[in-house]
Amino acid sequence: MSIVADLPKRIFILGLGYSGQAIARRLLALGVTVDGTVREPAAHAIDGLARHRLASDQPVDASLLEALGRADAVLCTVPPDADGDPAMRLVRAALASSRALRWVGYLSSTAVYAGRDGGWVDEASLADGSSPSALQRLHAERQWQALASERGIDSAVFRLPGLYGRGRNALVQLAAGRARHVVRPGLVFNRLHVQDLADVVVAALQHPRPAARYLPADDEPAPPQQVLAYAAQLGGYALPAQQQWDDPAVSPSLRRFYEGNKRIDSRGTRAMLQWQPRFPSYREGLQDAWEHGDGQRLPAGA
Repeated sequence: MSIVADLPKRIFILGLGYSGQAIARRLLALGVTVDGTVREPAAHAIDGLARHRLASDQPVDASLLEALGRADAVLCTVPPDADGDPAMRLVRAALASSRALRWVGYLSSTAVYAGRDGGWVDEASLADGSSPSALQRLHAERQWQALASERGIDSAVFRLPGLYGRGRNALVQLAAGRARHVVRPGLVFNRLHVQDLADVVVAALQHPRPAARYLPADDEPAPPQQVLAYAAQLGGYALPAQQQWDDPAVSPSLRRFYEGNKRIDSRGTRAMLQWQPRFPSYREGLQDAWEHGDGQRLPAGA
């Protein structure tokens, strides 16, 4: 069993979106000082969290650079563009010169793997995705790994399946009338609850290693229509009309999403991080969301 390291005293999160906020809350609860970036500092208020504006059309603020220079660890959640990681481009010089930095992490995607016709991928699988999104993710991964290598510090890439949790799930979509009942025969994929992602990031910080790669996922690759049906039963909603994934009425972007048919084997990640998901399937995750108000119908006139 590997030795568990102390958590960093200060961490900087580039991108306080859905996943970034969940990770920040977990770290704050563990006594870590957390700074992060947003497009608008007034948004995403979290007690104890310092927020800094970061936008490609604005100069990088001196207070952001100062906070970044004090961070032991930096985690990026920002989606890539054609040139890799847009957040890194803005702050790479500061990261390269920081005396405090000991660890960097990047939230990537299992989109880096091509479809496997329902077959399995794990940490040793070839990242053979050729779509624009896959190539952008791989480019961003390499940028962070190159920085870590230059600095001689530990790093982690987290290749994630679809994230969900409270506030972002099939119950919310059904309640808002935005759920899509799209079916592709034989399609399955894994998911990851955002709270399990927060646990994984904490575990990676406690088990630092050079050039680490993790594939955290739940235990049950499942068809999306099965997840939607469970949410509808849980919340008492009627299922939307079924559509086949190759129906011309389905948008090209959604059809591309349904092309990636693969299962994630996360046993290697679990062993390396001594981690097990608190939400081993979509059922536990949706039940938790339901119990915390997601998908609950408002009284008439409310």
